[in-house]
Amino acid sequence: MKAVLDGAKGYRRLIPSLTALVEFEAVARLRSFTNAATELGVTQAAVSRQVRLLEDLLGVRLFDRTHRNLTMTKEGEALFAVVSEAMGRIAGVFDRLSTGIEDEELVVGATAAFSHFRLMSSIGTLKRLNPNLRIRLITTMFTADLRHNEADAVVRYGNGNWSDGTSYLLFEEQVSAVCSPGWLKTNGTPETLAELMACPLIADDPTSEGWLTWEQWFRALGERPGRLNYGLLTSLYSDAVQAALDGQGIAMGWNRLLHDHLASGRLVRVTGATLPMSDAYYLVVPHGKTIRPTIKTLIELLRQDAGVG
Repeated sequence: MKAVLDGAKGYRRLIPSLTALVEFEAVARLRSFTNAATELGVTQAAVSRQVRLLEDLLGVRLFDRTHRNLTMTKEGEALFAVVSEAMGRIAGVFDRLSTGIEDEELVVGATAAFSHFRLMSSIGTLKRLNPNLRIRLITTMFTADLRHNEADAVVRYGNGNWSDGTSYLLFEEQVSAVCSPGWLKTNGTPETLAELMACPLIADDPTSEGWLTWEQWFRALGERPGRLNYGLLTSLYSDAVQAALDGQGIAMGWNRLLHDHLASGRLVRVTGATLPMSDAYYLVVPHGKTIRPTIKTLIELLRQDAGVG
């Protein structure tokens, strides 16, 4: 008992104000003293005083304040990463104890295309491994702001360097032109990229997924595309892929995403031209969320299902 009491005294000495930490976490997460005050039900001046108290105690600045912007210093980022994770774990235990629910819930965010082509099969396996696991999928953009997101983990496409969470590499990507075997048999294989430009191309809205366009793909491969022959334009990538499966033309094939279709032969690469991408897919766990065993298992399943490892 003595050791416990001495430890508690030590914590009080090192962390003299839990209120200050709570208010700091809200400011850091929301990037706003005003929004933090609203969330906590206190005045902006009270929040500012608590943050100043922390800064005085630590002897460092936690935020760089300008007239329009509020950004964390490297010291603030370090403190936020630890405080948000600790509070998330505490909140999770409180929620479990207060509700009496032992079943685990996992909230995962991803774009509609990633959910359709990669996530669903991994989720099914995860459920079989964890029968009591409740999974909730939410549709997000690849660049969704995790500070205002309820997800326990989200899939992002990019360089992996994001300040609002911890990133775990899933797999890298390369992009080819793909079509159905039937279309290729009927129309023949384009011998050059110039011939490919004249083929009926299926395009999707790249802004919805954060990906490149046909024009960018051709330029990256050393071609200067003129007027491309778009046979079909879609808003969603999944619709573009379905059109290619139906033999309506040539779609942009994100190879890892379409691993199952390519492996089964339902889709084939039109030419040998393939563009390796510098960005990759990551599973990002927001600061304040626990990196649970189920999340680690999901990472491994996503890698395996995309033909990695």
